[in-house]
Amino acid sequence: MTERDAARVLAHPEAADIRLEEVLHALADPVRLSIVRDLAATESELACSHFELPVTKSTTTHHFRVLRESGVVRQCYRGTTKLNGLRRAELAELFPGLLDGVLTAAAAEETRLAR
Repeated sequence: MTERDAARVLAHPEAADIRLEEVLHALADPVRLSIVRDLAATESELACSHFELPVTKSTTTHHFRVLRESGVVRQCYRGTTKLNGLRRAELAELFPGLLDGVLTAAAAEETRLAR
């Protein structure tokens, strides 16, 4: 690994270090929840540029960092693109039903508010 590659490795918590309160905090923000909903709707990793968010680029970076550091997403570089993937299996093992419940509740709220 070159020095440049080492600088591009992002820190992620090990599964054993993921804490419920940090996951809930990450999911409580509407922007971060929308990111997670988009990731949950696909099996593939998505580039940060895929997301159309109503915030500045620096705020977008902050939201992705909170999701990564809480253990909700895994990020990696492929060339100059930062890809994001939902840590669905790890979260399901640690907190059974939590992610699916939050996603179901978010969809129900969206439907309710659209009326």
